This record gives sequence, C-alpha cells and structure tokens, in this order.
Amino acid sequence: MSSRSGGRGGQNVNKVETAVTALLDLGQTMHLSDFEKKMIREKLKTRINSAGILSVRAQVHRTQWANREESINVMFRLIKNAIQKKKPRIATKVSAGATEKRLQSKKRKAQLKSGRGRISFNKDE
Repeated sequence: MSSRSGGRGGQNVNKVETAVTALLDLGQTMHLSDFEKKMIREKLKTRINSAGILSVRAQVHRTQWANREESINVMFRLIKNAIQKKKPRIATKVSAGATEKRLQSKKRKAQLKSGRGRISFNKDE
C-alpha cells in the first residue's frame, strides 16, 4: 500500500506517493508456527491491529521502490527479533578485588572531604 510521505523531495512530495505500508496477516500466513505467531502477537502488539494484521510504514527514501524494500526489511527484522528467545541472565558475584577497590575509593573520597573542613588553631578546640 502506498501513500504520500513527508520529508525531503521538495514539490515532488506533494504529488508523488512514495511512502509504503507493508501488511502481514498473521492469521493467514503458513510460514510461522502457532507458537511463533503467539510470540509475535505478544511482542509486537503495538504494531498489530484488531484484525490481526502487522503493519510497517516506511517513508525514509525518496522512491517508492526503496521504501518498499525498507518496509519489508524492517518487517523481517521485527519478526526475527520477536521470535528469538532471550538467553536467561546468569547472576554473578562481585569479585573481592572489585569490592576492595570500591572501598579504597570511598576511603580516599572521605579523606579528601574531611580535609575541606575548618582548621582550628586553638588547642582548646
């Protein structure tokens, strides 16, 4: 689907339809499993309308052909990222060296700040 796009192009922008919207009906596609479709619906719910159609609009380039390729590439990238499983994060312990370094840094800062106080010349105080 094409439509007019904003941006560069001068007067050409007002008369040429160069923006492209790529549409993919998730219910009709046979290239994706039901699990993959579910993952896409969850992760890309802001881009999917109530009819279950995934839409991507591209208006970056000045030609309709380049925008068509851009919209298809963006759609493939979105689907690929939505289907990919994230690796679980493995919690690690802070090393003893890092803890020691942090404590030494804190001590240096404290000494620096304590040296900024008033200096008293009286022995009473």
